[in-house]
Amino acid sequence: MPLNFRDALLLPIWDKVQQGDRLSLEDGLALYNTNDIISLGKMAHFVQQQKSGDAVYFVLNQKIEHTNICILSCKFCDFAVKKGNPDAYEMTTEDILATLTPEIAEVHITGGMPADWPWERYVDIVRSIHEKFPHADVKAYTAVEIDFFHKKFKLSIEEVLRQLKEAGLRTMPGGGAEVFSERVRKLLFNQKIGAKTWFEVHKTAHRLGIPTNSTMLYGHVETLEERLIHMIKLREAQDETGGFLTFIPLAFQPGDTGIKPRNHFTSAIDDLKTIAISRLMLDNFPHIKAYWVMLTEEVASVALNFGADDMDGTVGYERIAHDAGATSPMKLAKDQIIKIIKDAGKIPVERDVYYDPLNVYSDYVIGKIPYLNSVPFYHHFEKLQFKILPIVPRRMGLLEEQGQIIAGPFSLMDYFRQEEQLELLPFCIATRDQVKSVMLFSKEGWLDLNGKTIGITDETATSVHLLQVLLEKKYDVKATFERMHAGVNDYSKYDAVLLIGDEALHRNKHGLAGFELVFDLAKEWYDWKKMPFVFAVWAVKKSLPEETKIELDEIIGHSLSQSEPRYADIGELHGKQIGLSRNEVEEYLTGFNYRLGEREREAMREFRKLITEIESNTVPYRS
Repeated sequence: MPLNFRDALLLPIWDKVQQGDRLSLEDGLALYNTNDIISLGKMAHFVQQQKSGDAVYFVLNQKIEHTNICILSCKFCDFAVKKGNPDAYEMTTEDILATLTPEIAEVHITGGMPADWPWERYVDIVRSIHEKFPHADVKAYTAVEIDFFHKKFKLSIEEVLRQLKEAGLRTMPGGGAEVFSERVRKLLFNQKIGAKTWFEVHKTAHRLGIPTNSTMLYGHVETLEERLIHMIKLREAQDETGGFLTFIPLAFQPGDTGIKPRNHFTSAIDDLKTIAISRLMLDNFPHIKAYWVMLTEEVASVALNFGADDMDGTVGYERIAHDAGATSPMKLAKDQIIKIIKDAGKIPVERDVYYDPLNVYSDYVIGKIPYLNSVPFYHHFEKLQFKILPIVPRRMGLLEEQGQIIAGPFSLMDYFRQEEQLELLPFCIATRDQVKSVMLFSKEGWLDLNGKTIGITDETATSVHLLQVLLEKKYDVKATFERMHAGVNDYSKYDAVLLIGDEALHRNKHGLAGFELVFDLAKEWYDWKKMPFVFAVWAVKKSLPEETKIELDEIIGHSLSQSEPRYADIGELHGKQIGLSRNEVEEYLTGFNYRLGEREREAMREFRKLITEIESNTVPYRS
């Protein structure tokens, strides 16, 4: 991708970005010091496109700040007060439930830390929301609050998180990170936890299967180097756990805190630079959020072309930032969020707390399986009138059923279910024998899995049924399947775990702790049936105009023809992100057949026959 740089110092950094090499602290400083902000934005946008295509996510969420009474006295906080203050308030569980409605997908809970609330009150808030609104995901309590619970109620951090998870906690917000600098902590929030405790809480959450967000409060007294060190520490933690969903740069709101930065508020240029640099430095983070509450609607809109792919959401009843002088509207309506995203030339994608798409608000959307095995279809893909939405197989099928995706490499099971509405194209994702990215990691051999519990990645729509066929028809074994949520999981409670895509590739190379046996499902199928296995087929909506179908067929065929002689070249960047060498990428991609021939059609017929022989209620298609 050619760029016209006005700042020659960005050229070696751009080479690193295109090659998938990690940026250094010195690189980050060069990015902050450049005046070539347009090129900086284009570099960040390039990385964002690799990760999330044209998608920009938002969520219908409700912010709950249950009390503003707090034992701490942080200089930068204009929200917290002491008990007895005329502005003090405390919400009961009933008050909280009264603010919620069934369409809310995420309940975000943070607040002050009063001295007299019992532990059960915090747990009851989570439990009550989960019971009354089971379809809403609860994202609750910052690391500061978790540490407060740990110390006040004499519970370990792990036990605090276990009890909250059992009550219905799904994820954690990233607040309380501020800036990972002891100098800044001593100046502004010396009563608050520092980096060591913040990371201890979040790593413990990840180990328990609770994904979390992360933040950085910038624009007060921190240096540019301290901002970058903050990002690097987050990047190192993500290398270790993989549990962070998103990074949220939070522009400091001075309000009446008594802290007066030189320019009072951060500038739009500083905000956009920080968004872009975050995207470039945090190469292992899936998402970067442009939090419109603090950035303003206008800056957040531009940020969507500077590396950000998330706008947060409706954020009803948010008080902390606004008490400190945030200038954005108190509540931005769903329709306005959709308009902002569309105006930026992106696909508005309504999501849940794990970033699973719930609704897509755009026309001519093409699904893209976001794994290395799909790169040959998209590396040379000319979008023209189409927009690309990276989405895992199971979720792609759900959106197709809702009429929100017009075409894509649909999971074979989703194609079978929607065959009357879909027209098959001559392309597929099929294996010749082994696949290396649909793997069962097990503590037991096949026969010993009878009656055991297998964790199933939430991403699969076909592999789970292949596993069922192998267990029941090849080995005469029945097991219980349990869907796992997206993101990090506590695998230890399962007897075996089915993983697919890039995670399976990575784990196949590096292992999964506690699981000594590894089975390649495609190889198991081939050894049994001496047939390839078709995991996905390209299909389009039959209702589309004929000229659109022809155009898409030609685009896919052209991209594939360009990619087939150059597997190592086109897959190298993606492979590097999951720890594969250039040779490993080439070996992996050459193991696929991307064109739908008679052998593949015969394998599809055989698999369909076996599936129909198994009782349909043994494994729910949607669980």
